[in-house]
Amino acid sequence: MNKNKRCIVLFICLILMMLLLMVINILSGSVGIGAKDIAGIMMRRDVSSVNGKILFDIRLPRIIEAIFLGGALALSGYLLQTFFLNPVAGPYILGISSGAKLFVAVLMVCALKAGFSMNSLMLVIAAFIGSLIATGFVLTVSIRVRSMSVLIVCGVMVGYICSAITEFIVTFADDTNIVNLHNWSLGTFSAAGWNDACIYIPIVVIGIAAAVLMSKTIEAYGFGENYAGSLGINIYGFRVLLIIVSSVLSATVTAFAGPVSFVGIAMPHVARHLFRSEKPLMIIPASFLLGSVFCLLCDLLARSMFSPTELSISTVTAVFGAPIVISMMIGRRSENV
Repeated sequence: MNKNKRCIVLFICLILMMLLLMVINILSGSVGIGAKDIAGIMMRRDVSSVNGKILFDIRLPRIIEAIFLGGALALSGYLLQTFFLNPVAGPYILGISSGAKLFVAVLMVCALKAGFSMNSLMLVIAAFIGSLIATGFVLTVSIRVRSMSVLIVCGVMVGYICSAITEFIVTFADDTNIVNLHNWSLGTFSAAGWNDACIYIPIVVIGIAAAVLMSKTIEAYGFGENYAGSLGINIYGFRVLLIIVSSVLSATVTAFAGPVSFVGIAMPHVARHLFRSEKPLMIIPASFLLGSVFCLLCDLLARSMFSPTELSISTVTAVFGAPIVISMMIGRRSENV
């Protein structure tokens, strides 16, 4: 089988896996709804019955959120890895997600104390500002330090600092509704809704389109800044656009689902390994699909393993994502020896 046919087969398999997991997620839950009942509800668009509300108000929005936000997080990780020219970079590892989490937490607490309502766009803007500040710190360190291992340690420290401040804020917040903030801060798709989908879907689609449009530039940039500059590429403008798109995607995920670990760093690596390619036009959709499939699977496990108790999504993604990152780092070290 030649390379093109193999890639087509892989894309088809990923799409089929996503569809299969969607069906399993629809059927799974503390309330048992049979396949025939679900088919009838879908055909009649019955949103008034109990099962119809469970399907349309809880399970479907959650599935859509896992697909789009999981894919967005993987794509954000790929763009960050392109920016730093290193596959170990990622929004969670570098503390960018934690920066976004801190600003969203501050906004939530201030809103609860002041008694005014927040909208989803405000959360995205707060997360974007937090992610940009964390990214700015990482960029400053990257200029002064050439070692990627030191950069990662600094990113992890930023994550710890932001998480500590967030926990401090949550601990001393006196509003009883702060329990929702605590659940969100651990990472979850349980708060998914159609109103939120109207915000994050357009943002993610625009992010995907921007990444695809930059694919040729990303490919040239992968050969080094000097090579890209010799082709007439505006390196500074490209890097700014790259970090903005990546920050917007990771901020959107954090605003709606909280910090989700290891998806952004692990899935692009799996995409490169599966497709045996570095071509951005192939890795961009592959990373997105893998992120979607991975988050659908992890969300299913988070809901069903200890039902009715639900785990945070980051707990499950870390269990599967961390070994991938460890194997990747060991593999890179072996290549350098």
